[in-house]
Amino acid sequence: MPESQSPQSPAPDGSSSNPSDANRTNDGSPAPTSAGPGTASTGLKVGMKPRHLVMMSLGSAIGAGLFVGSGEGVQAAGPAVLISYAVAGLIVIFVMRALGELVAADPNPGAFSHYAGKAMGPAAAFAVGALWWVQLCLVVAAEATAAAQIAANYIPAVPQWVLALVIMIVFTAINLTTSGSFGEFEFWFSLLKVVFVALFLVLGIAYLLGWTPAAPPQEIFAEGFMPTGLPGIAAGLLVVAFAFGGIEIVAVAAAETANPTRSVTRAIRTIVWRILFLYIGSVAVIVLVLDWTDPRLADSPFVAVLDTAGLPVVASLLAAVIVIALLSSMNANIYGASRMSFSMSQRKMLPAVLGRTNRRGVPVAAVLATSAFGFVAVALNYFWAAEVLGVLLRIVGSTLIVTWVATLVSQIIIRRRAEAAGETLPLKMWLFPWLSYATLAGIAVIIALGLTVEAVRIQIIGTLIFSAALYGIGYLVTRRLKA
Repeated sequence: MPESQSPQSPAPDGSSSNPSDANRTNDGSPAPTSAGPGTASTGLKVGMKPRHLVMMSLGSAIGAGLFVGSGEGVQAAGPAVLISYAVAGLIVIFVMRALGELVAADPNPGAFSHYAGKAMGPAAAFAVGALWWVQLCLVVAAEATAAAQIAANYIPAVPQWVLALVIMIVFTAINLTTSGSFGEFEFWFSLLKVVFVALFLVLGIAYLLGWTPAAPPQEIFAEGFMPTGLPGIAAGLLVVAFAFGGIEIVAVAAAETANPTRSVTRAIRTIVWRILFLYIGSVAVIVLVLDWTDPRLADSPFVAVLDTAGLPVVASLLAAVIVIALLSSMNANIYGASRMSFSMSQRKMLPAVLGRTNRRGVPVAAVLATSAFGFVAVALNYFWAAEVLGVLLRIVGSTLIVTWVATLVSQIIIRRRAEAAGETLPLKMWLFPWLSYATLAGIAVIIALGLTVEAVRIQIIGTLIFSAALYGIGYLVTRRLKA
């Protein structure tokens, strides 16, 4: 990419507007440049539209967590899993509003890593960015594996590892196109599965009203609304809290969107409610149609609902929709992770090659580095096809919690600086600072609940240790930036 960069506008934290200081943040590290209304001075090209931004977040968030993982939550809490979804959903809404405040004021491909650097220094920026990048690389590999597993059931003549390889090649190639082409592809990909979820809601309601071939259920909530009590709701909360992961990718994509401040403000204000409608609406249909002890919940609750409603043909189409959901989510995650590594390279935290773009504004090396573990997973599928997905999902664990906490802490610090400087923000967190603190407390409750469950406890402790290690590495890597 071109080495020269255009002068920057003053940072929202009140840093100097002198051109000689414009490329440095208040923590002393080089500032990744933000996309202006019509150009992106990082070398990235502004090509995405607001509708791409919204659909990309929908595409990343609506995947296996909804189509498959929702059944696990129902089995843990029974119908009361709706309370778990409502609580987790509120936390996500508040985190996204806090993130929206930061993005609207300072759109940047480094997103929460960039904001953590402004608020807490470059070591924190490195730790948050590296953790999120590693998380998405593992998610990409997991989603490629899951999609290959489902497809292999319908194409048994083709080995699972071959399908995983084809998936990785195709979607790596898509991410090597321009951001506009990528955004358009992701828009239609995501739209297809959103339409199917909406259709599922309509068909589920139709069944409950007696408008489908099968007779509606004679009794709902036979064992009560809370068959497993408060412990079940707590267990369900642990399951569903991470199902909303992916929606935060809107912060990364904003820098390649025309008029990013306006676009991200509109997206943040609408997208979380759409996610909640699709998630909670779908789970409500599931718990109204199926008994919480139904063994089919463990495999695919959506298929089970449609079969129960006497719609086996529609149910048979669901496998294709789930594959599309996984691929759409994987597509968005390759994009998000590549932009994070690109931004970290621009801030001198990763090798310079990851911060270069080709003439179309695509960070080719960053895309290939992000996809690399997916290709490693292809080899793992060759040797251990049945075990790979579970291992990958366990490794991903609770890394999303670190992103949430870092976002809220950054928002509190940067908001206080903005208020002290008398700056006007285009989008503000509600009821500041009390709601930001309350959201942090809610996340602390999730962590505390997680520590009571052995499998989750191992994930949380492992994530905290890994995050601390990344912070130490970040301190060593970035200490020269303050010189």
